[in-house]
Amino acid sequence: MSLHFHFVADQPPDGYFKDVESLKKFNDDQLHRFLNIAFNFLLEPGNSTKILGNLGDFAGEQGLGAAPLKNLFKSIISIFHSSIRRNLSAAQVKEDFINLGLPEGKAEYIFNQWQTNLLALSRVAAGQTLVINQLVDMEWKFGVTAASSELNTVGNTFIQMKLVVNKGGSKLENVYMELSLPEFYSFLHEMERAKASLEHFS
Repeated sequence: MSLHFHFVADQPPDGYFKDVESLKKFNDDQLHRFLNIAFNFLLEPGNSTKILGNLGDFAGEQGLGAAPLKNLFKSIISIFHSSIRRNLSAAQVKEDFINLGLPEGKAEYIFNQWQTNLLALSRVAAGQTLVINQLVDMEWKFGVTAASSELNTVGNTFIQMKLVVNKGGSKLENVYMELSLPEFYSFLHEMERAKASLEHFS
């Protein structure tokens, strides 16, 4: 029986299972440092050269092969990018890594990091989408969580957004986001600041 994954429509490539098998071999300190580098790479795309340098330093300090570590890093970043595009929750990301073979204790660290950085990751992804592509249309709707496996989320207000962007050549793509109300207001504030900056320099 095949496992269900959230970050891909079907089954992930076999290479992802092999890379997560390598990730399993990291001790807790190595895993935390490696994932911190990965999240910094996602959150600070403008500093990618410096962050990849940190990855090289990490490989040297830990006595790890630079090339295999870089391939592992690419796979983890690819999984994270797919998870961001599909607007996955921390619980869904954790479940995917467990299904890829990562022990629950190690997957819990990814869960915590994803929860902590979800707003910032969504903001960076939306910013890159709007910089690279023309925004054609936007839809949003509010909702209230009526039932959840996490008791403290019941009754929480959230907003679902759909951005329609022009990828060039009249090719349109839908980008989906789901934010809590405080996250949405924070995102809106950032967009207003970006708009004010653009108007200031135009």
